[in-house]
Amino acid sequence: MQDLSKEVPFSPLAIIGTRGTEEMCKRIEAYIGEWRNEEPHYIIEASFPRFATGEAKCLLKESARGKDVFIVADCFNYSQTYKMYGMTVPMSPDDHFQDVKRIISAIAGKATRISVIMPMLYESRQHRRTARESLDCAFMLHELNMLGVENVMTFDAHDDRVRNATPLKGFDNLMPSYQLFKAFMKNESDIDIKNMVIVSPDEGALSRGMFYSTVLGIQLSMFYKRRDYTQVIDGKNPIVAHEYLGDDVKGKDIIIVDDILASGDSFLHVLDKLKGMGARRVFGFFSFGLFCSGLEKLDEYYKAGKFDRIYATNSVYVPEETKAREWFKEVNVLKYIAYYIEAVNINKSISLIIDPTDKIHALCHKYGIKTVLDN
Repeated sequence: MQDLSKEVPFSPLAIIGTRGTEEMCKRIEAYIGEWRNEEPHYIIEASFPRFATGEAKCLLKESARGKDVFIVADCFNYSQTYKMYGMTVPMSPDDHFQDVKRIISAIAGKATRISVIMPMLYESRQHRRTARESLDCAFMLHELNMLGVENVMTFDAHDDRVRNATPLKGFDNLMPSYQLFKAFMKNESDIDIKNMVIVSPDEGALSRGMFYSTVLGIQLSMFYKRRDYTQVIDGKNPIVAHEYLGDDVKGKDIIIVDDILASGDSFLHVLDKLKGMGARRVFGFFSFGLFCSGLEKLDEYYKAGKFDRIYATNSVYVPEETKAREWFKEVNVLKYIAYYIEAVNINKSISLIIDPTDKIHALCHKYGIKTVLDN
């Protein structure tokens, strides 16, 4: 990072985090302070006291007047709880998003600009209407715009076209492709890229796989989820089968690329298929490792040798028990978020930090890997 100590910011920087992002904000603040060669004091502390009914408010410890405010929100941090009618209640994504709006309300129009950093986009999987149903993600973006938010930054939006809901404001969708690949190359030192296949677990993740396949010049395959559209179970049509479309994977190392590992059911089904076809080693690249159904089934599959490693970012809450698993590798993207905040605050173009192609190309050169960009 270049010396930014002489750069003139849009206005003084302020970072405000929702509950559960305290450590994340401190690390982001430290990166920016290092680049600016100054002692960082950018964080404005916020608290969210609640009444016994569960109702809440936001209290800011200092004024945001005249500041360029960046609100950092992890809407999927289920480790945070509150008391309601004597019961301990885990915070839902709805609760976290409500706290984002409470912060904006507490700022009370005094900031010069407000941006929201939401690494995993709230309601991102409810991004389109296929029946008489709500459009939650689009409505959320529209609501933030109405509240005066100028920019929304997220990682790997489930469907990037949701940006169409906010045509007159900033929407930046950053991909952690470089960070995931960098961690992979550092950890899997004996890997042979030319003996690898990128696999998309479904048609929705195909564009993510296409990026790696194109940059690295290796084969891309995919699975097609055949669903039973006559039923709805747990809010979705159940998967009848995963149909493989692609070249032979026998003896090949596989990288499965997707945005979210939620219950993990699709990942496990794909593992069964790939191992049944003779795949050698299997790795997973995920922007968000949520592990909604726990870790036990993944432990079983790992012990059975059906996969070797899962790489997922620290952009959302990762419990210590997950970090302790031999098969899990946490990928740091907080420096990436800090780059974004710094660029926006000093009004620099973010195009170079959004496109990871050149960085992956340089990383391949470091490890002596020839890519299609060398041709």
